Amino acid sequence: MATTPPVTQQIARNQQGTPTPPVNVNITDVEDCQIRDRHGNRIPFRSLYHNKKSIIVFVRNFLCYTCKEYVEDLAKIPQKSLASADVRLIVIGQSSHCHIEPFCALTKYPHEIYVDPERQIYKKLGMRRGETFVESASLSPHVKSSTLGGSMKSLWRAVKSPAFDFQGDPLQQGGAIILGPGSDVHFAHFDMNRLGHMPINWLLQLAGVETVDFSDQPKIIQV
Repeated sequence: MATTPPVTQQIARNQQGTPTPPVNVNITDVEDCQIRDRHGNRIPFRSLYHNKKSIIVFVRNFLCYTCKEYVEDLAKIPQKSLASADVRLIVIGQSSHCHIEPFCALTKYPHEIYVDPERQIYKKLGMRRGETFVESASLSPHVKSSTLGGSMKSLWRAVKSPAFDFQGDPLQQGGAIILGPGSDVHFAHFDMNRLGHMPINWLLQLAGVETVDFSDQPKIIQV
């Protein structure tokens, strides 16, 4: 029986729906890369998706306000929804592992999280370093702060941090990949700038996970 080839191209997120060039994702290039857990233990990247489909979100840096607010919304995804779809949700940052616990406490993120402090996976997959803004790009549904307000909050967190650093390369962009079980890549999106991350419900739909209502508006109950 013929199998459907995996989706391995960038899906554009702009108002005109203009497609962006395909992303050539060769996951075998990074499967042996080592990432670190919150305790500093090394594990192979391939262990994240070898036995199960995984949504893997690469964030810019843990100090970035857009990443913080995006991960705060990732935290709202119920574990039971992921378990029902047999899907793992994983965040990967590029800071030292010592920043994982404070970042999870700040965002209330309860799911899996790791770091790639040498940015091996970011580099080998070709994720952008530096920002490109496109006029037609739509606003992120997950970022609530203004650029000035968010930047000031990030600076204040840096000042209060025991280790005064950017908690990752501030120029590094992230992305999202849905892959597994095995080396099948179902979807890939690489961010062009700090607001270019994939809407979370799009990722959930593509992975077969129940979507989430991220609005903070009060619900009207019919009686």
